[in-house]
Formats: sequence, C-alpha cells, structure tokens
Amino acid sequence: MNQYFVDMHIHIGRTFTGKPVKITAAKSLTLTNILQTAKFPKGLDIVGVIDCHSPEVMAEMEQLLQESRLIEMAEGGFQFENEVTLIPGTEMEVLDESCNGPIHLLAYFPGFKQLREFSNWLSTRVTNLQLSTQRVYETAVNIQEKVKSLDGLFIPAHVFTPFKSLYGKGVKQSLKEVLNPTLIDGVELGLSSNTMMADQISELNGFTFLSNSDAHSLPKMAREYQKMTLEAPTFEAVKKALHGSGGNKIDENYGLNPFLGKYYRTVCAKCFTMKQGDICAHCGSKKFTKGVSERIAELADHDSKPPVRPPYIHQVPLDFLPGLGTKTREKLYSYFGSEMNILHQVSEAELKSVLKEGLADLIVKARSGDMVLVEGGGGRYGKVAK
Repeated sequence: MNQYFVDMHIHIGRTFTGKPVKITAAKSLTLTNILQTAKFPKGLDIVGVIDCHSPEVMAEMEQLLQESRLIEMAEGGFQFENEVTLIPGTEMEVLDESCNGPIHLLAYFPGFKQLREFSNWLSTRVTNLQLSTQRVYETAVNIQEKVKSLDGLFIPAHVFTPFKSLYGKGVKQSLKEVLNPTLIDGVELGLSSNTMMADQISELNGFTFLSNSDAHSLPKMAREYQKMTLEAPTFEAVKKALHGSGGNKIDENYGLNPFLGKYYRTVCAKCFTMKQGDICAHCGSKKFTKGVSERIAELADHDSKPPVRPPYIHQVPLDFLPGLGTKTREKLYSYFGSEMNILHQVSEAELKSVLKEGLADLIVKARSGDMVLVEGGGGRYGKVAK
C-alpha cells in the first residue's frame, strides 16, 4: 500500500490539433499538457481527465499509446511516462422529465474499449460529441445503468452549485427524485462546500465524498484533491477506495475553504452584493443567486448522524496567495520540486531559506487554511485578505 495524490476532475480545453472541447477552458489544456503538468509542477499521481469521450481526444490517446508514452494497465487506467495515472472520463448535462433543472454528471472508465463504447453510445444522444459537458438526451438513470454496464464509475458533479447540479437545480429535496442511489460511486462536493457542510444531509451518509479541482486551466489543477492509500495507482484501486474495500481508502480531502468558492453566499445577481433582505440594498434588484451555504441549510436534517470520514483540510493553493507570483512559484519549484511537495513536505525553515519571511509564513498558513478570507458568491471567487 502507498499514498497517492488524486484529482479526478480536469477538463480539456483543446485537442492536439487545436479544436475546442471545453469552450471556457484554456487553449493550453490539452490531454498531453495535463499529464505533463500533473507530473511537474503539480506532483499529482492520478488524474481523472474529463472530456476523453471526444473523438479527437481519443485519437490523442491512441497516438500516445502507439508512442508507448501511455500504457493501458491490466487493473484499469493508463500510465503516462511511468509516473502519472490517467483515468479517462466524461462530464454530461442531463435535464430529463424527473429533473427540476439541469444536472452535471461524471463517468469514468477503466480502459479504452469501454471509453470508446460509451462514446459511440453517447454520439446518438448529443448534438456535438466533440464538445465537453453536452446535453444528453437520455434519462439520468439510463445513463447510470449504461456506465455501470461498462464497469465504469458514476459520480454526480459539484452537487451544490446553483446552476447545474444535483441539489443546486436538479432536485427539490432528494437525489432519489433523479438518480438510483445504488448506482452512485461517490459524490463530488464542489469548491463552495466541504465535508462538514455536506454531512448535514443524511441521505449522503452512505457515499464517499470527493474534492476535485474542476480545473479549466493548467494552474488550477489540484486546487482541490485527495490523498488516497491504494494497493496500486490503478482504476480498480480507486474504485475500491471509493467503497472502502481491501484497505484502499481516502485518507484526507484537501480543498478550498468554502468562503473562497464562487457560490458560497447568496448574492445579488446584478451587482454581487451579499443578500440581506428581499431587495438588494445596493441596486434594488430582486434577483439573487442562491449560495451553497443557504441551499444546504434548506436541505439539512437536524437529526443527521454522519459517518466517520477522512479529515477535510482547508488548504489554499499557491496561486491564490497574494504576493506569490509566477516567478516566485517557479523559484519554489526549482528548489523543492512539485506543488504537492511544497504543500506537504518542505519545512518552514527550508521555505525561509529561499523566500522572504512573510511569504514563507503565508505558505505555512496556506497549508492549514489558517488565513483571513473574503467570502465569494454569485460566480465570483472569494479571496485571501492581504
């Protein structure tokens, strides 16, 4: 058994020929660049890359396989240059007759055969297979059943965000309104929530929580992630970890303090002023974007008794820290290697040998999230107070 750093939700912005996949993601976010960045400077061991259903992304995977830079493993997943494990997946948008609003769903597959079969199945149910997070004209439960028939993993994405998520829009009260709970392998919390908040909802007690980046650019990879103990860095071991099987498990979730998320508080949809009444005190608008904290409060069970879970550690990524610019981060990488090493292994004394004392202190505080924060909401991130 060994420990591994895992981020299971990274988007692809462009294919290797330059065609768009996730329109809102960075052009530099190609599959190969993701895998190289996971290796260095991020220091991730396992990445779940969304949008691998796209035909040109599969073509890039095939090219990497032919070059032997990518090796398909017997226990599922693909090893990139003998260091990083790729778990291919897809994100879908569903609005069937059981949904109160659109929801985003994640699926992951153990091998190329299953990925290709799912892509072919998806091609008859979406308008544009090339693009990310397309509306799938199929019921959510049928999608679950198809994913499971291919030995895949099924995980609802960022379940509390206000616009396109399970609890944010999809259901009025219970996930059973839309999904078959027996076919769910885990629940992704999203940037504006954490374990303590989600554990107020009793129907989530039986599910493992995931903290993933939902990265739309290379620097945002690993802004949320988890540390797992696994028998090997494979699809099968990750699957076992989600179900607590054979000693495979999640040891710790690392994520932003929910204050830093884009949707923590309810704010005016027009001017982003925090809601204090039924009318915005700043602009007079009556339209508000409901925050994750308020939505969870609506769903909370007062008698919920959550299970014992891994610690959720509030950690601030290096690129969120004021005064820690690109050149300083590159200096840190040159001295200490990966971001995971800087956040988990390098001592305070070592940091102070390279950085000014104020910046070194900031990184130490960032490790435990012990910082003064300004709350986010309505699509604007919170921030670290200077």
